[in-house]
Amino acid sequence: MRLTVRGRLTLVYGGLFVVAGLVLLGATYVLVSQRLPNVLARAETTAPPPGSAGGAVEIRQFIEGTRDDALHTLVTQGAIALVLVSAVAIALGWLVAGRMLQPLQQITATARRIADAPDADRGLHERIALTGPADEIKELADTFDIMLARLDHSFDGQRRFIASASHELRTPLTLNRTLLEVALTQEAASEEVRQLGTTLLAINDRHGRLIDGLLLLAQSERPVAERSYVDLADIVEHVAVSDTVKVDTEPGEATVAGNPVLLERLVQNLVENGVRHNLPAGGWVRVRTGSRPDGWAVLEVSNSGPVIPRYEVPGLFEPFHRYGTERLHSPGAGLGLSIVRAVARAHGGEARADARDEGGLVVTVTLPRAL
Repeated sequence: MRLTVRGRLTLVYGGLFVVAGLVLLGATYVLVSQRLPNVLARAETTAPPPGSAGGAVEIRQFIEGTRDDALHTLVTQGAIALVLVSAVAIALGWLVAGRMLQPLQQITATARRIADAPDADRGLHERIALTGPADEIKELADTFDIMLARLDHSFDGQRRFIASASHELRTPLTLNRTLLEVALTQEAASEEVRQLGTTLLAINDRHGRLIDGLLLLAQSERPVAERSYVDLADIVEHVAVSDTVKVDTEPGEATVAGNPVLLERLVQNLVENGVRHNLPAGGWVRVRTGSRPDGWAVLEVSNSGPVIPRYEVPGLFEPFHRYGTERLHSPGAGLGLSIVRAVARAHGGEARADARDEGGLVVTVTLPRAL
C-alpha cells in the first residue's frame, strides 16, 4: 500500500518525536542511575549507628532496593508517558500535515477537473485563485493559473482563427461558383470548357463543404448555451434516408436537451458516413435510438463496409483522417466523425466507434437524457 504525502509527513513527525523521547528517557535514566549511588552513599554514612551488624546489612539492602525501585519506576512511568504523548503528537502531526497540504489538494482538485473535462480545452477557463501567505505553494498555484490563462487564450485564438478564416474563404468560393455558372450557361462555350467548368464546380463544392465543416467544428467545440427539448428518434426519422444504400431504423425514445441544429448534423453525419463508406453493392446502414436505465440517451449507427483494423478506429475521429485509400477518393472533407465527437462532447456526452469483424463500424453516441 502506497502512503500519501500526508501519511509520510505524519510518520516523519511521529518518528522524530518518538526517537527524541527515547533519547531523552535514556539520558535521564543514565544521569539518574549515576547520581543515585552518591546520594544513597551519603544517606548511608549519615544514617544513625546501627544497633548491630545485621542492622547495617538491612540498611544497605533497603537503600539498594530503593535505588532499583526508583530506576524501574523512572523507566516504566517514563515509557507510559512517552507512549501517550507520542500518540497525541502523531494525531496532531496528522492534523497539521493535512492543514499544510490543503492548498496542494485544492491545486490537485482543479487540475483533475480540467483533465476530466469532455474536451482538452473545455475547462481551461477555471483558475485556482489560491489565497494565503506568499509562500512556495502559493507561487506554484499562481504559476499554474498563468499557464492555464495562456493555454485558454491560445485555444480561444485558434477557434477564432478557424471561424474567421472560414468566413473569409466563403466569399471567393461563392464568387468562383457564380463565374463558373455564368460561363457554363453561355451558348458559345465548347464541350471542353463545359467539362472543365463542371469539374471546377465539383472542386468548388468540395471546398465549400470543407469550409462549412470547419465552421461547424469550431462552433460545436464550444459548450452549448441555449438548449431545447429534442428527441433523437424524430431526427432519425427525418434524416436517416438514402437512395443508394438500404437504411433500417429503430427509432426509440431518446430525449435530450441540446441544440437541435447541431444534433441533427450529428445524426446526418453518422448516416452519411455509413452510406459513403459502405460496400459497392448490397450494403446496409442501421440506425437505432433508445434510453438506458442509467440516465443516458443512446444513438447507435452501424453499417456494412470494408474491414477496418481496430488500431485504426481511434484515428477516424481526428480531423481530415480517412482510412486507407479513401483519403484520395472520398468526396467528403474528412470532418464527419470529428464533428460528431465535438457535438457529443459539447452536450456532455461521448462518441466511440467499434470495428465489426465482418466489416464496417458501429458508432455509439451517448448523451445525458432529458427527464
